[in-house]
This record gives sequence, structure tokens and C-alpha cells, in this order.
Amino acid sequence: MQLEIGTGSSRLSEVDQGILTKYAARAAWPAGFSVYQRGSNADGVFIVTSGHVVLRSRAKAGRSFVPWIAVPGETFGSEGLALDAHYATDARVEEETSTLFLDSTRFRAFVREQPQHSLTLINQLMAERGALLDRLRELTTLSVEQRLVVTLVRLANNRTFTDTDGRVSLCPSRYRLLCELVGATRESVSLVFARLTGEGIVERQGTSMVVTSASDLIARLDSAGSDIETPLMTMTDRAEQTIQ
Repeated sequence: MQLEIGTGSSRLSEVDQGILTKYAARAAWPAGFSVYQRGSNADGVFIVTSGHVVLRSRAKAGRSFVPWIAVPGETFGSEGLALDAHYATDARVEEETSTLFLDSTRFRAFVREQPQHSLTLINQLMAERGALLDRLRELTTLSVEQRLVVTLVRLANNRTFTDTDGRVSLCPSRYRLLCELVGATRESVSLVFARLTGEGIVERQGTSMVVTSASDLIARLDSAGSDIETPLMTMTDRAEQTIQ
């Protein structure tokens, strides 16, 4: 049995993004900028053209969970296409990022005037919704180690945190973000990284952690066997293994 990994490979092409520029507003965001906050009025949808945007759900005691990182060709804030909508997460720019924004009026015009390209955008939105549902399954059925390995494979596939050699490189700030993606404490993630380092899959380079072999990570998942399909956790188990 193999664990299926949603890689987030579905993305809008540069051609599709070029069509969207005729309808959407462009924006360039500096690193650290908050695009919107949870609960604020929502309208339209954003498309990332460069950089990435972190969607974050805040929990207690300053901790938080990151359900999604939107990279070029992906969208965020699509809840703004619903009636009387409010944003479901915070959206923060972690590095210099450029986006397109279609408010609801422009979105309707795009659908009306560019039906073929609008179908591509809608397909993108549905693919991302499916990936989020898969993330929910991971949180409720996989261990911390399995979630971490799956997340590292996904980061390698979509090249979110890769260096010039194509390897996933985690500086301290990226490491904190990784813990939020996995939905586990830094202590739990550190224990898994210690095992991966001992196996030669991860190595330390100064203050950074580098995944030396994504193929070894995939092989580790493929050899996991049927134990990856574990029963749904109880609410108590889930609280202990995710964000506290």
C-alpha cells in the first residue's frame, strides 16, 4: 500500500495568468505584510504570481496552524467569492510577493467574457479545495512523523523552500513554519528530525536543516505499509498530537 500525496501540482499557467491580468488588480507585497485577517470582510480571490503567501489559523498561547501556503499559480482568499463572506484565516506574505486580485464584480465579468479560461480558474479552485480536504485527512489519520515526511515531500515537489540545488532547506524561520504546517510542537518535530538525520536523509548545515534526498523520503512512505491507514483520532488524541 502506498500513501497518496497531494503535491499541489495543479497551478494556473503563465498564459492563464496573462489573461487574468486584463481583469485583475496587480499588487506587490513586502515581506511580513498582512494581506488580511481572519473574520474581516472578504470579496473576490487572489492569485499568486511570485513569492508565496502563508494562510494561518491562530490558536491559543500564540501558537497557530498553517493549512496552506499559496505559491505561484495558486490562489488564496477564495472564500471571498461567497455571499456575505468573511476570511477564514490570516494571510501573511513571508517574502516579497506579487499577486493578482479579482473582486466579485471582476470575477463575474471574467466568467462572462472568458468562459474557457474561467473554467481553468474554477478547476484550480476545486483542486485546491481537494488538497485542503486531503490535509484534513492527514491531520486526523497520520502520526507526527508521517505528517512531517509527507509535508517535506510536498515542499520538495512544489519547490516552496528549495535552494539552488533543488533541495529543501529550512532556516530557523522556515523550521517554525514547517511545525505549523505539520500541526505539531517543535519538540515533536525535532524528535523526528533527529531520526531522519541519523538515517542520513536530513543533515544540519549551520543553523539550517537540509533534506539531502527526497527520494529516500518517498521510499520511507512507500515502505510504511498499512499502518498509515489508522482510525480517526478521538478529540483528546487530536488535541495531544496537534497544536497545544
